Amino acid sequence: MRALRNAGVRVAIDDFGTGYSSLSRLSDLPVDTLKIDRSFINGLPGDRASSRLVPTIISLARAFDLITVAEGVETRAQFNFLERAGCVQSQGFLHAQPMPAAALELLLVRMQ
Repeated sequence: MRALRNAGVRVAIDDFGTGYSSLSRLSDLPVDTLKIDRSFINGLPGDRASSRLVPTIISLARAFDLITVAEGVETRAQFNFLERAGCVQSQGFLHAQPMPAAALELLLVRMQ
């Protein structure tokens, strides 16, 4: 992983907070990004546990100089909550539906 990172490849931990994500490994692994699992985003902003856990993950990432990406953002309310909490990137249906590569290219050209 270090060789990849030294070659310019950015490394992310996907679905952070589920499965085998280990806090003890954050300081050891050469990662750039924590992707917050959609299961935590789904409950925002109304779910009490999610509304406490997500800002904690964002703060943790910031403490390790990592970028946070929220997965599965589907509503403006979720996006606004994440923005206030300091999440700098998000992905999900709020931004765009899945599309073929050619359609993405056209979208990017139109955005310029």
